[in-house]
Amino acid sequence: MKQSINIQDQFLNQLRKDNSLCTVFLLNGFQIRGHVKGFDNFTVLFECEGKQQLVYKHAISTFAPQRNVQINFEESN
Repeated sequence: MKQSINIQDQFLNQLRKDNSLCTVFLLNGFQIRGHVKGFDNFTVLFECEGKQQLVYKHAISTFAPQRNVQINFEESN
């Protein structure tokens, strides 16, 4: 059975592993600039200016990392 590639999880996990600075645009226009510390199916945990912010994914419009994120599109067996 073929496994589907979850781009969202790979993207967020790579941001977390690289500790990349990222600007997140929320649907209400607010911006969060910080580092992804963790995520699950519904939320993303950011560290911004030494403080943690837990944001619901449904409130997020766009992730804009400071540098490109490398994602492996090959399926892992």
